[in-house]
Amino acid sequence: MIGIVIGIIVIVVILLFFVIMYNKFVNLENMVTEAFSTMDVYLKKRWDLIPNLVECVKGYAEHEKNTLEEIVKLRNNVYDKMNSKEKVENGDKISSRASKLILLAESYPQLKANENFMRLSEQLIQIENDIENSRKYYNGTVKNYNIAILKFPNNIAAKIFGRKPKDMFEAKTEEKDNVKISL
Repeated sequence: MIGIVIGIIVIVVILLFFVIMYNKFVNLENMVTEAFSTMDVYLKKRWDLIPNLVECVKGYAEHEKNTLEEIVKLRNNVYDKMNSKEKVENGDKISSRASKLILLAESYPQLKANENFMRLSEQLIQIENDIENSRKYYNGTVKNYNIAILKFPNNIAAKIFGRKPKDMFEAKTEEKDNVKISL
């Protein structure tokens, strides 16, 4: 009789452990999804701002056509049809090119004084800051999720529930270099 009670208690404890772990994983995974969605909102805002900024710069920087064409080419992809990884990769490429647009203003005093350019560049700088902060938040939630599913004994439950570590956002090598503008 005591053996049956101990067996039932052990089974209940094990089931309780798996229920708690499952709910923890669901909570953490939803936080990762929410963090990516936040970053996605800012990437989309920048996506929509870029054409206006490019048009404003075009008249002033005709011989910087390559930079502008690269940005337009990257921007011409259909954002809503991209998967999460493609959005981040495309966003990374646009970030490196967009910073060149802002630096162009230093070489064109008339552009620097242009009210539309100033307003658009301020918006772009704010969006870039928002993207940076949302990437930090995303990485923090991914870190918490990955720790939770890799720790013992959580890793046993994670394996049973099919949870796998998620990738963090990492800056690409070209993003770590200083942006250089040569005219």
